[in-house]
Amino acid sequence: MIYYDHLPLDKDILKALGELSINYVFQPIFKPDGKTVYAWEALMRPTEMTVTELISDYAKRDKLHILEVATFFGAMQSYFLRGYDQRVSINSFPSDCMRSEEADAFLEYFGEEIRGRMIIENLEYPYFSLTHWVTKKESVEFMDNLLAADDFGSGINDLERVRIMSPDIVKLDRELISGIDHISEKQDNVRKLVLDFHSKDILVVAEGIEEKEEFECLADLGADLFQGFYLARPA
Repeated sequence: MIYYDHLPLDKDILKALGELSINYVFQPIFKPDGKTVYAWEALMRPTEMTVTELISDYAKRDKLHILEVATFFGAMQSYFLRGYDQRVSINSFPSDCMRSEEADAFLEYFGEEIRGRMIIENLEYPYFSLTHWVTKKESVEFMDNLLAADDFGSGINDLERVRIMSPDIVKLDRELISGIDHISEKQDNVRKLVLDFHSKDILVVAEGIEEKEEFECLADLGADLFQGFYLARPA
């Protein structure tokens, strides 16, 4: 389990973090060969409830910021403990971001080791805050890291949102790629999206791949990176 009491944070946020009982697992994001890892996505795993239940509970109590801070500090601790060399991808609520003093503490604690190693994935819920996105973008670019729009094609992450966000990476939602190997309409749609994103120098991740045929089709359509149970489960 991840512990937070030793971190250089305000006592109030430390108290709130101390109420959490969570671990992190990691799912690889692969290059086109399906074997070489490009990055590891950190996924929160509460010990006493599902992650959906935890997020719902904290959202109702207007405490998502606690989970935002917990994810950044907890995921990075787990990442370094595992000794990974590739990038680490960390989920972030589009409605939130770390406060300046928390971001300073994050940099103080992890130092230059985080430079060029992080991908911040903006989730598709609960709502998008342009102010917080700008703050994230400035912080991420300062540390030579990357920003990603997660679950494109579901929730709030659509073409207009991508235009506003101008991310480095877009992750195509499972909804767009499920059964793509035998659904020509989905193939046409993804082919157009890949061409559009590539024209903007945006990498495309196909996530939620569950079948060999889906993987091969998406590779042929020009996706850059791949993630899903077919390739590897979170562990």
